[in-house]
Amino acid sequence: MDRIRRRRAKHTEAADLDVTPFMNLMIVLVPVLLLSMVFTHTTVIDLNFPSGDNASGQFDPEAVHLEVVVRTNSLDVADGRGGTIKSLPLLEGQYDFDGLSLVMQEVKRRMPEKQDITVLLEDATDYQTLVTVMDKVRSYPTVVGLEVVQGELFPVISLGDTAAAKQLQQTSAVTPAANRIASVEAVRS
Repeated sequence: MDRIRRRRAKHTEAADLDVTPFMNLMIVLVPVLLLSMVFTHTTVIDLNFPSGDNASGQFDPEAVHLEVVVRTNSLDVADGRGGTIKSLPLLEGQYDFDGLSLVMQEVKRRMPEKQDITVLLEDATDYQTLVTVMDKVRSYPTVVGLEVVQGELFPVISLGDTAAAKQLQQTSAVTPAANRIASVEAVRS
């Protein structure tokens, strides 16, 4: 009888759980998963869209001073009242974004307190052109203390379409050339 009890006791003993293979798996799996993660950098840009009554094209012409009009054949920088500061035609079939950046830097030098700008688009403007124009009017690369940093130009960007701009030009009186922002032809030369 004693022999039977020993045999039963031998079979009822708790087996030790071997977690070594599982730990080995975790040691390999965790770094692999961490290395395969995609770290993305998402930037949020605050945009000022026209409200319901502004969408009809009836907004205060004094509130919009600077605008960049993206056309199919040029980029036009205007004073918002119909006066063109600079027109940048296509260069070899591409928009002159570097020229736009130079014009924006010159305008910022003349009006350092100005923070807002309106980007007006034609219907056929693609998304990449819109993003590049917004990047060029918001900031520019500059060197400060042996480091390249982004200098601020016009961080408050409003979007619109060129149809609203045409209606505004037709309804507002064109200001004399003396009241317009001085031309920045010297920047391009």
